[in-house]
Amino acid sequence: MVYITEAHPSDVWQMQGNVKEKVVFASPKNEEERAFVAGACVRKLGIKFPAVLDEFGNSTEQAYTGWPDRIYLVDQSGRVAYKSKPGPFGFDADQLSTALVKIAGHS
Repeated sequence: MVYITEAHPSDVWQMQGNVKEKVVFASPKNEEERAFVAGACVRKLGIKFPAVLDEFGNSTEQAYTGWPDRIYLVDQSGRVAYKSKPGPFGFDADQLSTALVKIAGHS
């Protein structure tokens, strides 16, 4: 997971679900604040795989059009084998599953 720019900062656009879940953060002003918010995200969502931060200039988000969130599957050669539509509504588990089977070489 690459943590990119905050999707729902309180000073821009706040979701009521964030208020209810008590995960309300303003837009980070520097990399230290971004790291704090990213850590809270990882803990709150129970993410169990490696997570890294996009740099504060958002180069990864821009290169991969990742905002607000997107799923990529990268094959063993480092090539993009699957790119979801913007999430969470654009996520399609069946398409991801098909791509995983294809790169794994079996069903």
